[in-house]
Amino acid sequence: MLINETSDSTYNELRLEPFGPIGIISHTANSDFAQMVSNILYEKRLARYNSNSNPYVTNPGYLRTSYIFDSELVRFGTGEGKFQLAESTRGHDIYIITDVLSYNQTIDIAGYEHTLSPDDHYRDLLRIISTCAGKARRINVIMPFLYEGIQIKKSSKLDESLDCAAVLRQLYSLGVSNLVIFDPHDTRLDNATPLMGIEKPKSAYKIISTIISKFGSIRLKPECTMVVSPDETGIARAEFYASLMNLPLGVFYRERDYSSYLYEQPPVREYKFIGDSVEGKDILLIDDMIKTGNTMLTTAHSLKCRGARDIYYIAPFGLFTNGFEEFDMACKEGLIKAVVCTNLIYRPKELLDKEWYVDVNLTPYVARIIDALNVDESVSNLINSTERIKEFLKQMRFDEFIEDIIY
Repeated sequence: MLINETSDSTYNELRLEPFGPIGIISHTANSDFAQMVSNILYEKRLARYNSNSNPYVTNPGYLRTSYIFDSELVRFGTGEGKFQLAESTRGHDIYIITDVLSYNQTIDIAGYEHTLSPDDHYRDLLRIISTCAGKARRINVIMPFLYEGIQIKKSSKLDESLDCAAVLRQLYSLGVSNLVIFDPHDTRLDNATPLMGIEKPKSAYKIISTIISKFGSIRLKPECTMVVSPDETGIARAEFYASLMNLPLGVFYRERDYSSYLYEQPPVREYKFIGDSVEGKDILLIDDMIKTGNTMLTTAHSLKCRGARDIYYIAPFGLFTNGFEEFDMACKEGLIKAVVCTNLIYRPKELLDKEWYVDVNLTPYVARIIDALNVDESVSNLINSTERIKEFLKQMRFDEFIEDIIY
């Protein structure tokens, strides 16, 4: 039994008035993602309209077959651009869905092909915001992977730019009221813009339910399964999964040589594992993103040498900046059982076709968040998925108990 993350119980109970008609704008490779969100939102609101369960379902713009605004990003021969809207945003509650990591779009500049980078996508986002500013009743940005979210603090003796804080302040200065980001690399970013709403939902519920539904061999028992963090910086993320599922936690610790370094990160002397024995256990290897994947593959190899059974590599964002060859080899050799990521960012078809890749669909969750923000509903319970995960795991453990009795 799956607990429905798009439940309307809170909404129906409060019956709040919409802040304004919803308008969704997408400008990058996630246009299909935005369309799916719009379709789900339409189905949810159509059900309310037919049941007349809310006094505001007859408000103008409440129910639309598509909430996507007709828009276009125009490029000049110089590589510069402008944003155009075919309909007015006046009085609307605008939700801009952006994917700064999409790398499948190219433009021609002076005869050369240029792949749009995160910097280009962010510049386009600012164009969209400035087009809506002064007309839209409210502007909200859904940016699953936070642009420059890795650069949130200075990490060396040299002067460094604090790009994340600069981005947040710029968005707020342009009139963004709410920013929605998923599973941020570092959650300590609210102080940069204390007056802008920053929501940080976790994808853990849908990831856990997808893994268990797809791989029936996983047993959520401390003697059968273990959660592992590949390094000490990700302990909080792994601990969240371990505590919810009541599973043991293991951590790989990087012992560094601080005797000779000056400015860069000191070299790693040795990887040390802290935790219970992994022999014969399935491993849920947790991280926030996959860049090259080298750290996780090294960790998986070390776990296999210690006798681990099946290893599931879990990260909300799969970037795969070095390609898929090493993962193909790791899967072929039995080093990893599966790699589990979400559809919050662009994934090439080549990745989606891989046997070892599991794609987690979070469009219903995003649609539910938009639905809640539109009526200024408190989204703390919606974003904190702890209770839904507990209910789901309780049901799973009950099913396993019944199976044990039968067999």
